[in-house]
Amino acid sequence: MNTRELLSRFHAVASDPRGQMKKYLEAGERVVLTAPVYTPEELVHAMGLVPMGAWGADMPLEGAKEYFPAFICSVMQSILELGMKGVYDGASAIVIPSLCDSLKCLGQNWKYAVPAIPFIPMTYPQNRWGRVGTGFTRAGYERVIADLERATGAKFDPAGLAESIKVYNAHNAAMRRLDEALAVHAEIGAAQRSDLFKSAFFMKKEEHTAWVEELLAALEGEEPGAPKIKVMTTGILCDSPALLDIFDDLGLHIAADDVAAQSRQYRTDCAETGDPLDALAEKFAAMGCCSVLYDPDKKRPRTVVEQAKARGAKGVVVALTKFCDPEEFDVPFIKRECQAAGLPVALVEIDRQMVNFEQARTLLETFRDVLE
Repeated sequence: MNTRELLSRFHAVASDPRGQMKKYLEAGERVVLTAPVYTPEELVHAMGLVPMGAWGADMPLEGAKEYFPAFICSVMQSILELGMKGVYDGASAIVIPSLCDSLKCLGQNWKYAVPAIPFIPMTYPQNRWGRVGTGFTRAGYERVIADLERATGAKFDPAGLAESIKVYNAHNAAMRRLDEALAVHAEIGAAQRSDLFKSAFFMKKEEHTAWVEELLAALEGEEPGAPKIKVMTTGILCDSPALLDIFDDLGLHIAADDVAAQSRQYRTDCAETGDPLDALAEKFAAMGCCSVLYDPDKKRPRTVVEQAKARGAKGVVVALTKFCDPEEFDVPFIKRECQAAGLPVALVEIDRQMVNFEQARTLLETFRDVLE
């Protein structure tokens, strides 16, 4: 396949997760939904189940409003809306972490709004370091394992987890290489870039890794496209086609990202030695630079600046999910750090219910003019 055909293949999965889920179900696989942001997919994979990302969708919200107040993250609302509409029917369970107040609400509401799909909580500690922190995380994983065994009939084997950790580390490495390649290949637009990351949530990681390796091989044989204005994005989500089309229309090339649903997923590997469950807990302790992970030193803003400069980005676009308190708390620090480094910042507020991005277009047009 050539690059265009490969990109189309990723797009087909990213734009139709229900279709991908149906393929797995028809093949006799059991699917377990994994909610954002850092659900322990390795545990699901190790038990012979298919982890399927549940990050919501751009859609009107109706039934979910009966359970949530209007001033709550639309990502959570749309996940519940999809569950209530039957889009996730066939899933054996959903694992929801407790990394923010909205996720906690989602889990409790799910039990009543979508009773046919068992809710499995993953309770993470805020203080995730040291023996106490990793011990708490391990206990949370053991609870998930027990709940998965009850919900699916599958059995957990530490040897299986050790193998799954290798699969996920290989995928992390491939995605980091892909991120580096995308910084150079400006001919791959923002919408296509999003497909590459988004599709990973809806495929077995070993399958997605094979696709990524095939794309990387194709890109190695091609000359990069004409240079564009390099920018960096940061936020929880940046996958709305209408917004990404604006980036492409304006000639803004996403050379780097600090997006929770994209590159943040692949920064940290898991040790492949020792007790695999302890190693997975240590991995969570090693993660950071994210708004939903306790960070008393506020390292994320410095990381954003360092990454932007390393990739030659001329400015930073903050894609702020509306009503996401953890992200909102980080914005002033990001702005201050970027301004001190001479990096212009554009703040675009996004919502899963948005259908018109013309205000964002005007803002990004002005931002482009500042960067030129």
